Amino acid sequence: MSDLAPTAALLSSTRARLLLRRAAAAFALVALSCGPGKADHSQAPAESEEEGTGGDTAKLPYTPGGMWMPSQMPAQAETLKKTGFEIGADALADPTAFPLGAIVSLGGCSASFVSPDGLIVTNHHCVTGALQFNSKGEDNLLVQGYLAKTRADEKWAGPTARVYVTRGFTNVTDQVLGGLADDMEPKARYDEIERRIKTLTAACEKDRPEIRCRVASYFEGAEYHQIEQLEIRDVRLVYAPHAGVGVFGGEVDNWRWPRHTGDFSFLRAYVGKDGKPADHAADNVPFQPPHHLKIASAPLRPGDAVLVAGYPGRTYRLKTAAEVREAVELTYPHEIEMFEQYIALLEDLGKQDPEILIKVASRLRGLNNYLTNFRGMLDGLVQGGLADTKNDLEQAMLLWIAGDPERSKKYGGVIEEMNQIFAQQRETWQRDTAETELVRASALLGQALAAVNLAHEKAKPDAQRRPRYQERNWPRLEQSARALSRRYDRRVDRAVLKMFTQRALARPPKERPVEVLAALLGKDAKALGAADPGVTAAEIDAALDRLYAGTRLEDEKARLKLLKVKGPAKLRRSKDPFVRLALALRPHLEAQREASEAEAGRLSALRPRYIEALRAFHDGPLAPDANSTLRITYGTVRGYRAPGKDEPYAPFSTVSEMVAKHTGKEPFIAPKAVLAAAKAGNWGPYADGVIGEVPLDFLADLDITGGNSGSATLNARGELVGLAFDGNYESIASDWLFMPEVTRSIHVDTRYMMWIMDAVDGADHLLEEMGVSPSL
Repeated sequence: MSDLAPTAALLSSTRARLLLRRAAAAFALVALSCGPGKADHSQAPAESEEEGTGGDTAKLPYTPGGMWMPSQMPAQAETLKKTGFEIGADALADPTAFPLGAIVSLGGCSASFVSPDGLIVTNHHCVTGALQFNSKGEDNLLVQGYLAKTRADEKWAGPTARVYVTRGFTNVTDQVLGGLADDMEPKARYDEIERRIKTLTAACEKDRPEIRCRVASYFEGAEYHQIEQLEIRDVRLVYAPHAGVGVFGGEVDNWRWPRHTGDFSFLRAYVGKDGKPADHAADNVPFQPPHHLKIASAPLRPGDAVLVAGYPGRTYRLKTAAEVREAVELTYPHEIEMFEQYIALLEDLGKQDPEILIKVASRLRGLNNYLTNFRGMLDGLVQGGLADTKNDLEQAMLLWIAGDPERSKKYGGVIEEMNQIFAQQRETWQRDTAETELVRASALLGQALAAVNLAHEKAKPDAQRRPRYQERNWPRLEQSARALSRRYDRRVDRAVLKMFTQRALARPPKERPVEVLAALLGKDAKALGAADPGVTAAEIDAALDRLYAGTRLEDEKARLKLLKVKGPAKLRRSKDPFVRLALALRPHLEAQREASEAEAGRLSALRPRYIEALRAFHDGPLAPDANSTLRITYGTVRGYRAPGKDEPYAPFSTVSEMVAKHTGKEPFIAPKAVLAAAKAGNWGPYADGVIGEVPLDFLADLDITGGNSGSATLNARGELVGLAFDGNYESIASDWLFMPEVTRSIHVDTRYMMWIMDAVDGADHLLEEMGVSPSL
């Protein structure tokens, strides 16, 4: 960076010079994920030194990284052109035009329209909830898969299934932050920002019941954008291949390469006869999207330009070094240990009854995924040295701020003030975490707390209610109460609550959430904070027995009736033990919420100054952290050389490799029909002329994260060539700092998808709907 040299001249200590040298190297790495600008002297990304990654990829420039907002794409025009894209940057700047107009969110995964009749393609693991919702006993769609031969056979995905079609972005930063003084009382600041956001949201949705509006924070609260989305509420399962295709390799292969998983499935969006979103009904009709993607006609090859458009969930690249330390020293070690125990419990319960296994399938898959992810995060941050790199970058920025009086005046002290808040939060981190886990352990307690909070909030005018409990969200609360019916099992709920109760009691006295434990167990809070809380396993069981024996919340009608209560007075007459527990917990939880919001208010005054300093220090385009809004990332198809490996990985895996991996034992059980089709070697038009057979999955150097699952992978012309579904293990910590040399996204190839649909499952009608002629 150009400013580092004059800054170094002002500093004489050996430590300062060392920090600047280390930070300069780290900054060069970060610049790759921030786009062209002064920081990288407006040059294209550095060329790769790797060899043998397949095709012409050995000397390709590294991907620029970054999960870019559509409005940022015009600034990427030159790099896009150099990468090989034919589709222009301006076409990628409009979220309502092609191709972005075909990209949708499922509220946790990404997807895309692939026909004029609302057919949607996404990952197999993104329809786990729909498969679970429609499974019962021996009819286990989670294993068998499902194919609707006609539209009448398409199965409702459940009351909480959604498709969100983005209709517009508006920068509302001035409306949210304008006129707020930096020295405003923290809680008042938080409340005022929330009030303004609610006002904007209400105006956006007024007289438009089909539109869902959201004011999203970007750049750590330095910017706000209002997003308008069409909310489609009738979503149906169309096709999901057998688990031996969609989940082949399971957790053994998760986050690994080479990969052989056919992670794809299809849904369809339905609306009322008037073309507007409606609740699920038999006479609803397929939605007619404004745009849909077409399957690529040209084969995908190593070195080809590709992009992913989707809704990535969370990254942490703009966090401070102190926040990285908290993740390394507290969050990830704690979560890893907790997930291991949680998974073991659910697996043990699942062995007792197949029905339990169906009900916990989605939760188990998510927990396993997070477990591997967090292990990778910790490995990358600690063993990979990324935490040290982040610290070096921050130290260099502090030196840069101190090296100029004007910068010191504008940015001086901002990181130090933030660190004071983080230090205060760290003092109670263990206790707060235990409390959160315990309160969220039981689905029935969650329902009771929602009903109690809603009853209190109903006493206020709608504009003054907490966002979750405003009238616009009442249908969602009811849908959640309904959806619980298909996944609830008392044996699971009770066992999980017991596990987290025991975990909380096993903590040192100062780390125990004694207020929650006291209400749950009927004990004195002071006694529970003693060195020996004196609670036996029998006492825990007795307390839980009282809760579950006396509750009516296991009944869907009772849960829905509870949500209709208009005020807290009537709730206080309830004899349901979960409602009584929620009422007892509310004062403490409300006090905790108020304190948390005050902290957030303090940070909301500091983070924009921090981001302003970071932007000035970087001096070039900066991608905001992922926040579940529409983003674009681009690069090329390419392999990589893993640390410690002599030979680089090729960018494509194949069907024959999958067959060789088949063992007949979980998780490597390929369906007999797939094995037979592969043995026949009738690849049809889906074979790659260079590979000589059907490619299965492929690698690209794209910058993705959780939430990108199911994202459309497009070629240089904007045609569908695959679906993003995973990343390599070495890339996991890229959520904190992008690493172009080893970061690779994993995609299922559309050629494999079509081959399975054509040669194995007989989904000819879906191929034809997408404009593909079946031939096998």
